[in-house]
Amino acid sequence: MEKFVILVAGGKGERMDSNLPKQFIKIAGKEIIFHSIDVFLSSLDASKLVVVLPKNQLNYWKDITAKTIYSKLIVAIGGDSRFESVKSGLEFIPDNALVAIHDSVRPLVSQNTIKNVFLLAEEEGSAIPVIDCSDSLRKLEHHSSVSVDRTQFKLVQTPQCFQSSLIKEAYLKEFRTEFTDDASVFEANGGVVNLCSGNQENIKITYPHELKIAESILGLRKN
Repeated sequence: MEKFVILVAGGKGERMDSNLPKQFIKIAGKEIIFHSIDVFLSSLDASKLVVVLPKNQLNYWKDITAKTIYSKLIVAIGGDSRFESVKSGLEFIPDNALVAIHDSVRPLVSQNTIKNVFLLAEEEGSAIPVIDCSDSLRKLEHHSSVSVDRTQFKLVQTPQCFQSSLIKEAYLKEFRTEFTDDASVFEANGGVVNLCSGNQENIKITYPHELKIAESILGLRKN
């Protein structure tokens, strides 16, 4: 099956204390979003990638991608929520294909994780990368909390991969607050979510200290 990727870039940089949207902040000399794109470009043609951006970021995107390989990517206009943005990106994905949906601010996803999700989704219809919880967990109950068995929980990452006709059908549903990722949308439509191994360093960059972590890891990879 043909492979496609949707990169969702809707960050505003508020928690970064930055006027620049977080996907455009530079680490290791390059914008975060370009690091994320490059991982997929190493195995897929540029025509297979769709970048979803807020409308007010389109001119900035055109400026920074002019005369680069990134200017060849398909760009979709995002909505007011991640749900609407993914839905917009899916309009560019054909049926009978595989589509991996990835947070643009996860530049440390590994090639192995990408390979895992595409393989499993082709076999079973869906695949999401997860890792074990290393910290202890507590569940809030009324005005108190209780310890829970962390081995019964997984931390969810992206890219989340699906057979395109199945996830496109799922995104025809109306938005609900419990839709926190693509897997939750898929599951609400009756889909079975299959888990595979992610990679520990595949963090979602949200806070300033995570910029330093990502830059350090990228530096180690180059060496």
